[in-house]
Amino acid sequence: MTKLISEESRGVFVIMATPFADDGALDLQSADRLVEFCLEEGVYGFTLLGVMGEAPKLSLEEQDAFTHHVLKRIDGRAPVIVGVSNPGIDN
Repeated sequence: MTKLISEESRGVFVIMATPFADDGALDLQSADRLVEFCLEEGVYGFTLLGVMGEAPKLSLEEQDAFTHHVLKRIDGRAPVIVGVSNPGIDN
């Protein structure tokens, strides 16, 4: 079931880091472990690709891939806020 953010939303929204492999590629396996850890510890929701989420360092394709991967992993178990800002003028 999808949880929506509303006036009744309470609790911790973790600002999720974006894990990288040694070669600079997205580390989606570590992202999966991070999601599961946060849910096990009782976070209410997630914020992806914010200032701490390294969004400015990712291509639009990487941002899209990361967002879709994490949303699939969360699978409606928690609400998610996704950052959409972009400091560049090319996008």
